[in-house]
Amino acid sequence: MSLDGCVALVTGSARRVGRAIALELASAGCDLALHYNRSQDEAAQLLRQIEACNRRAHLIPGDLSQPTSWGRIVSVCVEAFGRLDVLVNNAAVFDPMALAGFDHAAWERTMRINLTAVAGMCHHAAEHLRSGGCGCILNLCDIAADRPFGRHLAYSCAKAGVVALTKALALELAPEVRVNAVSPGIAAFPDDYDNTTRRRLIAKVPLQRAGTPEDIAKAVRYLVADAPYVTGQIIRVDGGRSIVGG
Repeated sequence: MSLDGCVALVTGSARRVGRAIALELASAGCDLALHYNRSQDEAAQLLRQIEACNRRAHLIPGDLSQPTSWGRIVSVCVEAFGRLDVLVNNAAVFDPMALAGFDHAAWERTMRINLTAVAGMCHHAAEHLRSGGCGCILNLCDIAADRPFGRHLAYSCAKAGVVALTKALALELAPEVRVNAVSPGIAAFPDDYDNTTRRRLIAKVPLQRAGTPEDIAKAVRYLVADAPYVTGQIIRVDGGRSIVGG
C-alpha cells in the first residue's frame, strides 16, 4: 500500500521511539502531525528534518493527561491537513511504582496517559480514519504487558490494557480501520539505567543486543504500509526476550 499523501498523527513524536516512527513514516510518503508535550525544541527540529525530505509536518502541543486535549489534537491535525489516515499512539510515561509505595494520584496519571488517552485518541480519530476506507491505528505496547516489571506496577497494568484495547478495537472498527500494536523489548534505555543494568538486561536477550528506536519504527511501517490483511495483532520486537524464561 502506498502511503504517498497519507497523513499520520504520532503522539509523543519529539524524542526516542516516537521520533524514529515519525521519520520512518515520512520516508514512506506520509505527511506528519507531530504531537509533543514538553519537548518543543526537539519537536521543532524534527519538523524541519521532515520538511527537508519534502513532506509536510505540523506541530501539535498537548498534555495527554488532560482529557480535553485528545479531541483537540485530532481536530488540529484534520484542520491542518484535511484528513487523517494513520494514528500512532506512542506517548507514555515510565514512572516507577511498587505496591508498597502505592500512590493513587501517580497510578491515575500513568493509567490516564498510557491507557485512557490511547482509547480517547482512538475515539476522536475513528470517524476520520473510517472516512478514508483504509485507516490504521498502531498502538505501542511493551513486553511488560506479559512480563510485568515488579517496580513499575501501574505501567505494566496500563500496557496490558493497551493489548486488550487493541484487540477490542480491531473488532469494533473493522473492516474500515485496522488496529494493531507493536510490543518492544529494549528499544531505548531510560537515561538513569547504568551500564551494569544495561548489560544485565541485554544478557537475557537471545539476539544479544539492545533494540533501537529504528527497529520499532520499521515494524510500525510494516503494519501500516505492508500488512493490509493484518488486524488485532501484537507484534513483539524484542530480540526474542519474550520466549526466554526468567
